[in-house]
Amino acid sequence: MTTIAQPETVSHAPAATADARQMVGFSFYRVDPVWRRLAADVKKKHADELVAVVEQWAKKLMVRTYSLTGMKADVDFMLWRVGASLEELQGMSAAILRTALGAYLTTPYAYLSMTKRSTYVDKLDPDHPDKRRFITPANAKYLFVYPFVKTRDWYLLPLDERQAMMDEHIKIGSKFVSVRLHTTYSFGLDDQEFVVAFETDKPQDFLDLVMALRETKGSRYTVRDTPIFTCVLKPIRDITRDIGG
Repeated sequence: MTTIAQPETVSHAPAATADARQMVGFSFYRVDPVWRRLAADVKKKHADELVAVVEQWAKKLMVRTYSLTGMKADVDFMLWRVGASLEELQGMSAAILRTALGAYLTTPYAYLSMTKRSTYVDKLDPDHPDKRRFITPANAKYLFVYPFVKTRDWYLLPLDERQAMMDEHIKIGSKFVSVRLHTTYSFGLDDQEFVVAFETDKPQDFLDLVMALRETKGSRYTVRDTPIFTCVLKPIRDITRDIGG
C-alpha cells in the first residue's frame, strides 16, 4: 500500500461509549483562475498561509487533503475532516476563508454527515457495525466519494428483506479486499441520506466493485449516487502547486 505523508493528526474521537459518534465533512474547493495569474511571490505567500492553517487544524481534527486537479471540471481539491462537533468543522472552514487565498476559493460541493452504528448485521465481520462509529483511514492513495439517497420504498420494506439484500451487498464487497468503505449518515443534517467514501490503492478494483453492485437487488432502491469524486491523496503543500501556486 502506498502511503502519502499527511500533517500530523490528533484524534478527537468522542469517548468510546455506546452512543459515541463523529462529525464528518467533505469540502470541495475550486480556485478562481484569477489567482493563477498573480505574481509568483504573492501566490507563494498565499499558499504558505493556507498550508499553515490546514496543518494547525490537523492537530485538532482528523484532516486528509486530496487533489482533484484534472479529475473534475469544477473542483480542484478536497478536505476530508472528522471531529467531535459541528463547531470544529465550521471553525476550520472559517479559518480557511479568512486566508488571502480564501478570497479566491469557492465551494461547489460540501457534504456533512455523522458516524453511527449500522442498522444491519455484517455476518462476515460481526463487529463491523460498531467499527463504523469511528473512522480509521487506510491512508490509501485514492478516495472515491459520493452522496447517496435511497427510495422511500426501501425504508418501508421489512427489516429481514432489507437485511437479505444487504447480505448480498456485503458478500460482494468482501471480495474486494483492497477497498475500504466508510459509510456516514446525513439524515436531517444535509440533503443526502448517506455519504460513502471508498479508499483504495487500486482504482480498477473500485470500478469492478461498483459494476458488481449494480447487479444486486438492492440497487433498484437507489435514487441518487452522484456526483462521484475521484480524489488523490496529497499533502496540502503539493496541492497548492497543483492549483497553480
